[in-house]
This record gives sequence, structure tokens and C-alpha cells, in this order.
Amino acid sequence: MRIGIVDADLVGRKKHRFPNLACEKISAYWKEKGAEVSLLLNYNDVNEFEEVFISKVFTDTIVPDSICDSQVVHIGGTGFYFDRAPNLPEEIEHHMPDYHLYDDWINNEINNVKLEYEQLGKSLSMSSYMQQFKEYQGYAIGFLTRGCFRKCKFCVNQKYDHVFAHSPLSEFYSGEEKKICLLDDNFLGCPSWRPMLEELTDTGKPFKFKQGLDERLLTEEKCKLLFSANYDGDYTFAFDNIADYELIHSKLQLIRKYAREKESIKFYVLVGFESTDGQDIENAFKRISLLMKYKCLPYIMRYQDKNYSPWKQSRFRGMYIAIARWANQPSIIKKMSFRQFCDANQALCKTPGKVCATMMSMIEFEKEYPAIAKQYFNQRFED
Repeated sequence: MRIGIVDADLVGRKKHRFPNLACEKISAYWKEKGAEVSLLLNYNDVNEFEEVFISKVFTDTIVPDSICDSQVVHIGGTGFYFDRAPNLPEEIEHHMPDYHLYDDWINNEINNVKLEYEQLGKSLSMSSYMQQFKEYQGYAIGFLTRGCFRKCKFCVNQKYDHVFAHSPLSEFYSGEEKKICLLDDNFLGCPSWRPMLEELTDTGKPFKFKQGLDERLLTEEKCKLLFSANYDGDYTFAFDNIADYELIHSKLQLIRKYAREKESIKFYVLVGFESTDGQDIENAFKRISLLMKYKCLPYIMRYQDKNYSPWKQSRFRGMYIAIARWANQPSIIKKMSFRQFCDANQALCKTPGKVCATMMSMIEFEKEYPAIAKQYFNQRFED
């Protein structure tokens, strides 16, 4: 039996680089049954397979309607159904993933780029190039828990109203993988978080929570265990609501009590959800300012409602772009204030006498909101 699997985000998004866990589980399930499984990189030969499974995470990834209507095609994922995506069958959901599904694609990408560089007479840094594939190779990926009780209106995770244990670690970690990547929605909200975290720590392998952790649930006990663990990369949290300012302020103090000085702490900062006006811009800077005070990196997340992005219709569209470009690059925000970043962009403008888009956005906003500009535009990460 020939089975085709399509990671629609890989096909439809040029820079997408993260394995689709559902695809890996489906692949493993059918390979165990003796099927010939192929990862398809386009939709040209869909009808040559007995069954084709297409999964996508992002709503704006395009999949042709004619493909979805094919009798051999099965579709799934939040990209198709948003918060109403059906679950995988139990026998697939709880199957060890096929961590080799993407191997041929990766090898093909490597061969192509090597040939391209050879033809250009250039030298290729393989270590740098391979970074984009790191989560496809050597990582165990899965969910220890599912669900979240927060019910945030901007979040796709609306299916459950509580956090519950979903899979044992052994279901997706064989012991051979070098690192562990968890996709849990709100791990710290699970009553059995402690034994799960201790089991992760006991593996001795670096691990991370890809979706981030809920810092509002941090306690002395949780911080002591979490920040003493062999964590992989940035500790990631979210500062979505300005209403949580005082609570998160107290949690930042707790984080800095236990986090090692060298640890990188990152917070997603949601903008453009409650409004797209001057108040929203001020709220963004207020949160960034607090994070910088505790040497935490902000990462601006511009709200998108399925395929609609309200900030793009805002008269402050340029400011949303400028703030994200400044804040989302650690090497820049650590060295420059927002004003310095805008000045640096202007200095790079090649047309004499022309004010660049970044500088113009800052000037126009400052003219209308001088008090906000005075309070935040000159603040530096190092201060």
C-alpha cells in the first residue's frame, strides 16, 4: 500500500522549519503496517497514492481546494479547522513518531545547496546551514500534557478547559534522541507537573517547552526545579496582557531569584489584539520596559485572526513593524534604544534627503504622543 504524507506548511511556507508531529505519527503508524510511505513535497502526484494525509498548522498556508476534495485525501490540523481540529485516532495519536520522515528532504536540500555554492565558487558553512534542520534531527517531540484553562480569546487552544496528562515520556522519547522538545500548551497548569518535570530532568538530556510556559503559575518550588534543569535554549514565557503587569512583575523577581545569570529568558509580547491605537503601542513599550529591567528579551507577536491581521489596517502599521524589527533581534535591542534603532535605519537610507519608513513612523507617533516617546523611546536594555 502506498501512503502519501504532506506537511502543508513545509510545502506552502518557504521559511517554515519545524516538523509536523501529526505527519510523523501517521508515517510511523503506516510503516508499522508495512505500507510504503512517502513525504510529498508538492501536490502533483496525490492521486497516485491509495491514501494521502495532509496536515497544516497555519491557517494562511494555501492548499488547493481541488486537492482537498480528492477522495484519497484526508486533511487535519489547526490550519484547516482552527480551534475545532479533530483528534487523531488513538492508535496514531499515541504512536512513537517517525523521526526519519524528513531525512530524504533534508539530504536533498543539502545536496542542492552544495551544488549551488560550488557553481558560484563560494564556501558554504555547513554548521550554520544545518541549524535550520536541528529540530528535525536528534529531537524527541511530543506532548506530556494537553489543554489549558485560560481560554484566552486570541489563542487557538480552545478545545479543553483544563490541563491533563496526555502521554508518558516514553511514548515519544526512546532514549536515543539527543534532546527533547515539548509542545504542551500549559504544562505548569497540570496537577502532576512535578513528577513529569523530574522525569525530564532525570533523562539528563536538554529539553525545552517550545510553546513556552505560563509564568503566572510560577512558584518558588517550580522555579527551583525548572531553573536548575538542563534546559535547551531560551526559557520562554508570555506577557500578553497589560492587566497582568503587577503579577508578572512579581514573577520576574522570582525568575531572577532562581535563574542563573547566563540563562536567556524570553517573553512573547502580544500586540494588536485589544486595539491598534496609541494605547496599544504604549502598552507594548510598557511591557518591554519592564522586561528589559529584568534583563529578559521581548519578542513581539502581532495578532493575527486566522488570515486577518488588524495591525496591518492601523494608522500605526509602521510603528508595529518598527517595534518588532527592533525588539525581535536580541543583538539590536541589547545595544540600542528604540530611538537609536530608528536613527540607525535612517543612516542607512541611500536616498539623500529622504526620511526612511522606520524614522517616519517614529516621528509621526512622537508628534502625536510626545509623553509616550519621552518615557520609552530612549530606554536601553543595558540601563
